[in-house]
Amino acid sequence: MSPQQAVPAASDPSFSVRSILAPLMTVIIGMFMVILDSTVVNVALHELEQELRSTLSTIQWTITAYTLALSAVIPLAGWMMDKFGSKRIFLFTIALFALGSALCATAQTIDQLIIYRIIQGLGGGMVIPIGMAIIFRLAPPDRRGAVMAMIGIPMLVAPALGPVLSGWLIGIATWHWLFWINVPIGVIGILIGVKYLPMFEQNKAPALDIPGMILAPIAFAMLAFGVSEAGRTSWSSNLSLSGLLIGGIALLLFIIVELRHMQPLLELRVFRSSDFTRGILLMWIAQICLYAVTILIPLFLQSVKHFTPLQTGLTVLPQAVAAMIFMSIGGSLFDKFGARPLTLAGFSIVAGALLLFSFIDLETPVIMILLPLFMMGTGMGLTVMTLETYVLSSAPPNLVNRVTPLTTATLQVATSFAVSGLTGFLTFRTREHAMHAGPNNHTLEAAISAYGDTFLLAAGLAIVGVVISIILRKPKVEVMDELISPDRTSAKTEGHTV
Repeated sequence: MSPQQAVPAASDPSFSVRSILAPLMTVIIGMFMVILDSTVVNVALHELEQELRSTLSTIQWTITAYTLALSAVIPLAGWMMDKFGSKRIFLFTIALFALGSALCATAQTIDQLIIYRIIQGLGGGMVIPIGMAIIFRLAPPDRRGAVMAMIGIPMLVAPALGPVLSGWLIGIATWHWLFWINVPIGVIGILIGVKYLPMFEQNKAPALDIPGMILAPIAFAMLAFGVSEAGRTSWSSNLSLSGLLIGGIALLLFIIVELRHMQPLLELRVFRSSDFTRGILLMWIAQICLYAVTILIPLFLQSVKHFTPLQTGLTVLPQAVAAMIFMSIGGSLFDKFGARPLTLAGFSIVAGALLLFSFIDLETPVIMILLPLFMMGTGMGLTVMTLETYVLSSAPPNLVNRVTPLTTATLQVATSFAVSGLTGFLTFRTREHAMHAGPNNHTLEAAISAYGDTFLLAAGLAIVGVVISIILRKPKVEVMDELISPDRTSAKTEGHTV
């Protein structure tokens, strides 16, 4: 499909996924790179520590700096789309991400690598919300489930493939190739996007929300920093408390400013819709459950079972395979039956997988790790993009540009809380089990029991997701329109150029 061709209308029976395959591939490539780089460095920390002659606490800033940069720019994505157009800003962000990757690959010191990771994050932060907004608008309403499921694949597969790719590259080359590999992929994405991404009519960019643009990056970045620091040290550390305090105050001020502003940076009034609120709450729960496995299982396999990074990556592959299979199935079923049956089934399967993981120990056979991993991929495949599509369908069409940054920003914070909260709970339960073990304390046994407790906690959260799923209903967009002031709903709705 060339940029000059019209996108088939919702009622046009000639529409097929093939008709938007090229722009779809551009978005998938961009999202895959960004999400992959959120996990690919984790396995390389030891290698970086030795090569750059630094301490682990300093090396971890390569992850924290990237996360903070992502969090800081996500809220700006909606305004940037209105101001410069979806296609232009999407291609620019991929180019900036590829440039940051090339700089990271050439870093000679840890300070340089941290700075270059910030540049990478500044480019990558807007890729996901802008990409989702583009594809959501390309797909007709009766096919959105199937189309959105395809861009959900990198969201579930990339975190699982990160450790595999990292372990493989470090084994055959050096850590530099963790970043060099993004450059040709980014160039390919840009070339495809220049030719095939359609130009959209732009909404008239609202007046610059200066207070929002200042407060949003501070709030989301400092909250992400606070919980990230809590995961590395403790919730009572000075850096963690300072980050949470500054981020919390900035978030409170941001909410007050946005609710009073006629043309806010993020449209928080969509939370007045009970459909939207239930949907995004389920998205947060799903994200926490996903990261319970994404973080804890590799950690368990390497620290308890002494798997190599490559062995660990290969072990978690069934989760990625199941996610790919059931993401596609879930998208088609969403178009026919809606969100409720899929989220009910998905959260039920996830709860079952987490309950199985709660019995994990040193003697657990590999098959009893592979089975719940496949179940996790199945449940997440049915759930994640179903909820994303449901939430976007709950918002007025002219506010999609503002809703995707909102959901992505809050998910980034939820991810940070998941990482720090779960690892913090694991550490706490390990200490508790060690204390109660008395003089015959075995640290390994205490750690294994703590893993079981943490998975049980995540399973309880998944059960909460099952309960909330029961009350999901079909979004009422016409009611949502009334929640937004007439001054904003009268803004020109984006369409496709012919």
